Amino acid sequence: MSLKQDKADYIVERLEQLYPETPIPLDHKDSYTLLIAVLLSAQCTDERVNKITPLLFKRADTPEKMVKLSVKEIEDIIRPCGLSPRKSKAIHELSQILLDKHKGEVPASFEDLEALPGVGHKTASVVMAQSFGVPAFPVDTHIHRLAQRWGLTSGKNVEQTEADLKKVFPKEKWNKLHLQIIFYGREHCTARGCDGLTCELCSSLNFLKTKPVKTKK
Repeated sequence: MSLKQDKADYIVERLEQLYPETPIPLDHKDSYTLLIAVLLSAQCTDERVNKITPLLFKRADTPEKMVKLSVKEIEDIIRPCGLSPRKSKAIHELSQILLDKHKGEVPASFEDLEALPGVGHKTASVVMAQSFGVPAFPVDTHIHRLAQRWGLTSGKNVEQTEADLKKVFPKEKWNKLHLQIIFYGREHCTARGCDGLTCELCSSLNFLKTKPVKTKK
């Protein structure tokens, strides 16, 4: 077995011990509100999104209600999330497309989701994984950073990192594991709080280069 696979197996075991439960960080009630919340989270913290979405969803929590708002009304509500002109336009347009092409429902396919305004592969992956249970491995900048620190990828972009992670982690673990990695990164392995050697996983994986590591009970 390769060193990379040894590391991946250890990560799965330790993260399952640390985070047996993985609640979705973005507050939502269905696939549509999750889609909007994930779209808003681009270059914005989940905490801030969760403060804004109750205000937005009080006005419009379905595509039918959202298209009745003007783009300006949406923008005024979501401004604290950043990139509000672009995001508000995308929210309004994708809501109309859902009504016109998908009977007001969020489609359960990567192709249809990624065809919506403002919806990239990462956003589509989150919705497919969390709303529809389809195996996906959404990779944001945080997961990209940790995967590099842990020696699981040498990818220069999130697309390559996603491909590399899918090779070493079991498909049935993807949906939960991407959240476990996010939780660990926020709590223990932040961009400034760990130099790739400091936190438990980084130090253990570095040690794994020379000898097997046993998980802590």
